[in-house]
Amino acid sequence: MNKQFPRLGLALMIAATAWAADWTEPVHVRQELKPVVSYRARWDGAYLIVQATHDDGFHTYAMDNVKRAEEKLAGKQSLGIDSPTQINVSDGLLVEGGWQQTPPKDLSKPELRWYTWGYDGPAVFVAKARRTGAGPARIAIRGQACTDTTCKNIDVTISLPLPEPGATPVASDIDLKSLIPVR
Repeated sequence: MNKQFPRLGLALMIAATAWAADWTEPVHVRQELKPVVSYRARWDGAYLIVQATHDDGFHTYAMDNVKRAEEKLAGKQSLGIDSPTQINVSDGLLVEGGWQQTPPKDLSKPELRWYTWGYDGPAVFVAKARRTGAGPARIAIRGQACTDTTCKNIDVTISLPLPEPGATPVASDIDLKSLIPVR
């Protein structure tokens, strides 16, 4: 029986390494008790990946929503600009370079001079990232989730365990060619 403990220890170390590079448990945003959107994250050794999953009727906004709206308005006034998705990373990971995102849908209402872009289905946000500490990395997500009649502010944090240095990274299943740079 004692001979199996080393194998068990090795199996647990392998499982822990694989788990650390896998998706986090989803963090849910709710309005009252109704689910609105959930986020999860992973780091594959080169890229930090944050995925948003929207519940029926809700949408969130692109990371570059304000820039897109300002370009479309060309100096004219608007009734308002929806809050973009913001992702800040700390405690073990450092984002290097710009973010990429799923191409957003045009949700604008030009007759109201209301220009906005966002997501009502799955959305992915990706950035090159390098390890700067032991972690777990802290991923803070802010933004706004809306229906046609109501909005909910988003302010959630994901704790992302990082694998041990030197662990074999798990290959990403994200098609980077399908993403566009955040402006």
